Amino acid sequence: MENKPPASIALDQLGIPHRVFHHETPVTSFEQAASDRNQRPEQIVRSILFQVRPGEFVMVLMAGRDQVDWKKLRQLVKRSRVRMATEEEVLEVTGYRTGTVSPFGVKNQVRVLLDASVLWEEEISIGSGVRNTAIIMKSGDVRRALGEVEIVELGENAA
Repeated sequence: MENKPPASIALDQLGIPHRVFHHETPVTSFEQAASDRNQRPEQIVRSILFQVRPGEFVMVLMAGRDQVDWKKLRQLVKRSRVRMATEEEVLEVTGYRTGTVSPFGVKNQVRVLLDASVLWEEEISIGSGVRNTAIIMKSGDVRRALGEVEIVELGENAA
């Protein structure tokens, strides 16, 4: 039996349906990741970790290429200064390397903000904790798996 990625194990424990997708070749671009998975870029969800204050982090789930609007994020977390977590911090907080981060199976509990864009697509793919491997699942199940998650509008392109 092949090793299950940590995010898949966490989802199994929650009884959340999903499937694990292994890329045949290393992923070098967003477009390639989407096409390998038979998805559009809008269906790929990125888990981005930000430092709100020393020792306090927040994970934002964003779909597609839309960037996080810094001003909206600062207002939401009520901090004048917010920055992206460093690679070391990402590994320390989540237990995952940059590029593999998932909100599922993280090492330390972290506040998760779910951008509404994630819920626009019926099916999405998200990090699994392992390089070149993704979790494909329904966006409604992402929401269910995260429990009482905050749904926000943080995209630069959001109205």
